[in-house]
Amino acid sequence: MPRLFDRFFTRAELSRRGDLSQFGGVRLGQLGDGFERGARVADVRTGSGFDFTVLIDRDMDLGAASFCGAPLAWHSPTTFAHPAYFEPEGLGWLRGFGGGLMATGGLTYFGAPTIDQGEPLGLHGRASHIPATHVAYGADWHEDECELWVSGEVREAAVFGSNLVLRRRISARLGKARLTIEDSVTNEGFAPAPLMLLYHCNLGFPVLSEDSEVLVASAQVWPRDQAAEPGFAEHRRFGPPTSNYAEQVFYHAPHVDPAGYAQAALVNRKFGAGRGLGVALRWRASNLPWMFEWKMIGEGHYVCGLEPATNLAGGRDQERAQGRLRQLMPGESERYCVEISVLASQAQIEAFENSVDSFGRLQ
Repeated sequence: MPRLFDRFFTRAELSRRGDLSQFGGVRLGQLGDGFERGARVADVRTGSGFDFTVLIDRDMDLGAASFCGAPLAWHSPTTFAHPAYFEPEGLGWLRGFGGGLMATGGLTYFGAPTIDQGEPLGLHGRASHIPATHVAYGADWHEDECELWVSGEVREAAVFGSNLVLRRRISARLGKARLTIEDSVTNEGFAPAPLMLLYHCNLGFPVLSEDSEVLVASAQVWPRDQAAEPGFAEHRRFGPPTSNYAEQVFYHAPHVDPAGYAQAALVNRKFGAGRGLGVALRWRASNLPWMFEWKMIGEGHYVCGLEPATNLAGGRDQERAQGRLRQLMPGESERYCVEISVLASQAQIEAFENSVDSFGRLQ
């Protein structure tokens, strides 16, 4: 039963007060200016204060997101550009990386630019610049619960190459400040294909501030490289926007709860005169065993990334050499699940912290 405006409503009670579109729903649209022009989107309003945009022509990634007017996701100056402007070579991915609540890395590679078995690979793969097909959406009542959803298919394929299809469904409940990403990747080719997937969640001000901290219980955590080593002692804490700040990345191997899920959150306990605000991730860890913490507190580039992943980020050649590269057989599918929720009070932040700490000491 949805909770709206501080009380619960049955479906019948809500319908007597107006059409569902008055309280929440999904609306398709198209961006109209600059590099974004022509890109399809779906705006989702949950009625809880949590609103977000699905970037249909960008792998059905998540763009802008807010809670009661407060932005949750960092935005870059590149905007959420139409995929026609994608530059796959080297670091060209960054020219179209708009930030947003979640950008996908993959499907056949992500991580540092490299050369794998003679194939040049750019940063973070092609998936986030592929338009979806078979797009559908709806608002379905299940007794007194209303589910808002958007779905579509994204195909990464090449002649004489791999043919992977991502089927993605993003859903939320009316009256709930939470969404779920359910993904299935299928090899529709006739030869084994490499599979790498990264959920690049990008949190910004005011969730990120000098008062913020990362909450995660990790069996192991370590700096990605020498550039991150000096910041390791303070990797869960943040400062104000800093001139000439060099990004730091930390690898986490999170503890897993009895249900098979890992969790992490960025929280700002001082937001709203002490009311508190945070964004939490929960994901099935059996095939997303790692999480990257991207600490970037530069001027303008003020962002904390929490990024569940199938692999480490050194590049596909390194993952192959280390025996961690997943090969998806012809006709085989792999399923993934990631939940993103808003922590809207001190009580919710404390409950999350206690939940994480109950199955692994906070690192």
